[in-house]
Amino acid sequence: MANAASGMAVNDECKLRFLELKAKRTYRFILFKIEQQQVVIDKLGGPNESYDDFTASFPPDECRYAVYDFDFTTDENCQKSKIFFIAWSPDSSKVRMKMVYASSKDRFKRELDGIQFELQATDPSEMSLDIVKGRAF
Repeated sequence: MANAASGMAVNDECKLRFLELKAKRTYRFILFKIEQQQVVIDKLGGPNESYDDFTASFPPDECRYAVYDFDFTTDENCQKSKIFFIAWSPDSSKVRMKMVYASSKDRFKRELDGIQFELQATDPSEMSLDIVKGRAF
């Protein structure tokens, strides 16, 4: 279904893979891109991939959306998991691309039920592991 404001559709595959990440933990992360007026999967990260693998997957000059399943242990020694949504919009990307991603983000995020935190990043330092840890605790 296309979004009236941005004209953007969300490929069903995006929702299916997100459910697998959330429920079955099949993936550690998923990168999404907008292609031909719809959000599609760009990359799937396996369950054993690290946060460094995740951040290395972002193109330096193109926008992306991503979800990351962050595992951590609380001070009480409990295993927890939080799903982060990251809107990647590097300064070096084209203005039109940034506008399309910005106008479609909320609509796309609503399709992915179960996101606990959101980060917006224009360079890798804005989505460092320390920032993610700080938000999760």
